[in-house]
Amino acid sequence: MASRKSTKKYYFSVEGQTEQWYFNWLSNEINNNEKSTHKVSFDIKVEKDPLKRAKKLMITQKTIIFHISDYESNEEFHENQFKKTMDSMKKASNLGKQITYRFGYSNFTFDLWILLHKIDCSGTLSHRNNYLSFINRAFGEKYSSMNDYKHENNFKKCLAQLTIEDVLDAVKRSKDIMNQNLKKGYILQEYRGFTYYRENPSLSVWEVVEKILIDCNLLA
Repeated sequence: MASRKSTKKYYFSVEGQTEQWYFNWLSNEINNNEKSTHKVSFDIKVEKDPLKRAKKLMITQKTIIFHISDYESNEEFHENQFKKTMDSMKKASNLGKQITYRFGYSNFTFDLWILLHKIDCSGTLSHRNNYLSFINRAFGEKYSSMNDYKHENNFKKCLAQLTIEDVLDAVKRSKDIMNQNLKKGYILQEYRGFTYYRENPSLSVWEVVEKILIDCNLLA
């Protein structure tokens, strides 16, 4: 009889339902994968303020929380909003609850990460809504708007086309984007101990997913 797999637990705060649906899908894919050496349990809350998430979490041991966030544009409002999120993560780490926040950002949006499961998306876009045509091409759809694509049934229809192999491809494509940003001489911004690029495309969501895949021996 096969030995029972132990379960690794991960905590998340995410800024929207698409992120929550994605990570729920990922946990199911890992748990149903015979090659995974562990089961996973994701505690996911839709909460834009990491500090609020940390305050509500009843824990007594060292805990990492992954916050998934968008860098929606270089406009002052969006950049200030992004920095406010990092301020909140820093405050959460100073609560005395042994919480450490890890950042998984996407520039412009989480849709970039989804796209990278299917296609390269290394070109610079001028607006976050421009992802729509790439989404339609990647998933063979004809969504009329980003809101149409993000409707629960439509988004989960896209997820149904994905596999763990696609996730591995997304990690690789993400690394390629970040390596290209380094080669282009883009300045890696640092704020409150977190790093990011102001240039699109860039992202660190892949670092969160990569850690989980490595923990489960699905990625060497």
